[in-house]
Amino acid sequence: MVRRHELTDDQWATIEPLLPPEKPPIGKPNLPHRQVLNGILWRVRTGAPWRDLPERYGTWQTVYSRFRRWQLAGVWDRVLAARQAASDARGEFDWSLHFLDGTVIRAHPHAAGAKRGAAIRRWDGARGASRPSSTCAARDGANPSRGS
Repeated sequence: MVRRHELTDDQWATIEPLLPPEKPPIGKPNLPHRQVLNGILWRVRTGAPWRDLPERYGTWQTVYSRFRRWQLAGVWDRVLAARQAASDARGEFDWSLHFLDGTVIRAHPHAAGAKRGAAIRRWDGARGASRPSSTCAARDGANPSRGS
């Protein structure tokens, strides 16, 4: 029985030939690629920390190590390119559709590296354009902050 975040047999059949050899020439045999890949997919789809990986996929260190080694070796890029080419050859890929993320999120000044406790300064032109609207200014029209 295929679990929720795991590859089906058809999906595995298309990806398996694109992966590096499963058995190393020397040394300790690896965990099966399918088991590790299902662990990677579980982690990516759930967003959980690596340490929370279910034991059925192997130790989290092993799964993470394989993920990282394949990332550095360009395995993921080759798998993506091969799957895109296969979909394009079958006419399932529409290259005329392009999406750009135009989302703009304004961050708080502290998120941009401002020092803690630092006041946010306004442009001086904005300060001189109008009279202060606070009630703590001198009532006789003299403003001590302007040196009058």
